[in-house]
Amino acid sequence: MMKIEYQGGVNMNKIAELKEKAKIGWASFISFEALTSTAAPKLVEFANVKKGMRLLDVACGTGVVALTASRAGAHVEGVDLTPELISRAKENSKIMGLEANFIEGDAEFLPYDDRKFDVVVSQYGHMFAPRPEVVTKELARVLKPGGTLAFSTWPKELFMGKFFKLIEDFSPPLPAEVASPVLWGDMTIIQERLENHFEKIEFGRDTMYAPTMSPEHMLKLFEKNAGPLANLVKALGEDPTKLTDLRNSALDLIKKFFSNNFLKQDFLMTKCIKKPS
Repeated sequence: MMKIEYQGGVNMNKIAELKEKAKIGWASFISFEALTSTAAPKLVEFANVKKGMRLLDVACGTGVVALTASRAGAHVEGVDLTPELISRAKENSKIMGLEANFIEGDAEFLPYDDRKFDVVVSQYGHMFAPRPEVVTKELARVLKPGGTLAFSTWPKELFMGKFFKLIEDFSPPLPAEVASPVLWGDMTIIQERLENHFEKIEFGRDTMYAPTMSPEHMLKLFEKNAGPLANLVKALGEDPTKLTDLRNSALDLIKKFFSNNFLKQDFLMTKCIKKPS
């Protein structure tokens, strides 16, 4: 009989399974690197990153935010669950001639000392950690009192928020202990999650424009390279009717935000200060 591990009433095997699927699913995200790099300077500016600051990029992907901050003079480190993305981040640092330290790791169990960083950032990353209260506590733990936490997420009422909600609607229900990443796009919920550890919470908005020849081209790209959708498409391989319904629904959504060979992707930025100990 398989041993089920629980921690504080949480089925840790379920959590581990979700993380393993995410690790595999996001391995092909490198194709989105050029697009997400256009948003990175906006988050770095919003976080008020200065030369000499120690910065951690959580769920750093291929390092677009960390390396943008490094170019501004920050001393940067990055951590991500997916080894393929860490390899690419290291390659990017060499190409750019910038110093950065990238390691494989879990946003819910950050491999860093307490109070190490002046700034902690995350661009569409920490939002996929299964347990918001755990990842929020970790983000606060590694940040110095008075330090800045800044992250980008997807507003739930706009394209990417609706996109991830659509994926959830076609997927098995999440375990009770796991929260939807879509909720990180709700400002009221963000404030509730941060208020125990952070103060002076501010919000900002901006937009990425993803070039694509057609909505159909963008759907193909998402199916291949967007982790949650890629995993779902594979899971529905033996249910062609449901897979067709998913694709039609996703295509209808993309068409609503597509114009002039661009897909409009609005994002939400949050900034706050760690409370004094």
